[in-house]
Amino acid sequence: MTEAVVAGALALAAFNAVPMALGAWRWYRWESSRGFWVGLRVAQVAALAYAVAIGVLAAFGYSSTESLFYLYALLPLAVGFVAEQLRVSSAQTILDQHDLADAQAVGALPEGEQHELVAAIVRREMGVMTLSALVVVFLALRAAGTAHGF
Repeated sequence: MTEAVVAGALALAAFNAVPMALGAWRWYRWESSRGFWVGLRVAQVAALAYAVAIGVLAAFGYSSTESLFYLYALLPLAVGFVAEQLRVSSAQTILDQHDLADAQAVGALPEGEQHELVAAIVRREMGVMTLSALVVVFLALRAAGTAHGF
């Protein structure tokens, strides 16, 4: 059973490493990426599936002898939730930096400036979510390393 739990943790790390690498590359190049967002959502579903699997194992009496395992296995859900909140607030941060009250104020800007602002918002959102994927990779690898005794 331990091998399956470790394999799940490594799969979770791999699912998050792909959007992490793609997001870092696209963020660096100031390019948006539909593939990044799709990969990120798949990775978030993988984190949820892993947490549910660990919960089912615990419900059936299988548990790790290392109590930190549960922290590493379940924390990716919290990281994803907090990252989504930061992503949502990133648009307002960019608007505040440009002294704009809301999205309607962006509409009053010339078209070129509108595109620049939208690109800055998307880049910031991608950066936040890329960092969250990095944290999940770390947590998943730690979960793999602490999955003893199943």
